[in-house]
Amino acid sequence: MDEPRRSEVPELRDSHAVLERVTDRLAARHRRAFSRATVADYVAECAELLGARARVVRHLPVLVERFADQRLGALARAQGLCPKPVPEVLFVCTENAGRSQLAAALLRHRTAGAVTVLTAGSEPGTDVASVVRQLLAEQGLGIGAEFPKPITREAVGAADVVVTLGCGDACPVVPGRRYVDWDLPDLSGLDIESARAVRDALSRRIDRLAEELAPAAPLIP
Repeated sequence: MDEPRRSEVPELRDSHAVLERVTDRLAARHRRAFSRATVADYVAECAELLGARARVVRHLPVLVERFADQRLGALARAQGLCPKPVPEVLFVCTENAGRSQLAAALLRHRTAGAVTVLTAGSEPGTDVASVVRQLLAEQGLGIGAEFPKPITREAVGAADVVVTLGCGDACPVVPGRRYVDWDLPDLSGLDIESARAVRDALSRRIDRLAEELAPAAPLIP
């Protein structure tokens, strides 16, 4: 008789010990702003959100910790519980795997820490698109530790500027935030020359945004 087939759903949501360790680390990191109970709630919710669509279970605990850390940090900044020394930009597209990740990497490089950059997706995918990695590699850049993640009110609330790329209606509207829509083609299905044209158009818009938000930042080609 065949053995029961193991569920393809990641086991992280049932792994109490893993989530406890993640919670301990984040509770220590965010102790000035949030209680351990609040941190635990965010860790559990992030595990649920990411675990429901994860393909690679092995890396899931790391992604849960990064996602919860980003959300808690954004919430603390939005509520004035910790300093917000530089402007913040949130890039949003549908899958958070293409244009938003490309734009974010370009702005991070262009401003060299003078702007905090976050990304999100209305229907996040499972990994950053290979074409994005190629387009960045051609300019000597990488995606770093970024990964697709859903839109959260914390990220929107912390942002000074929310840049949408094809999913403006799906983004929560928070009073006092500036919303900009950049109407550029989805990278999916484009040939490499067309994808490069999208990257170059993004670069020009990124330069203008960087000049507006961080005029004192050095111009990095």
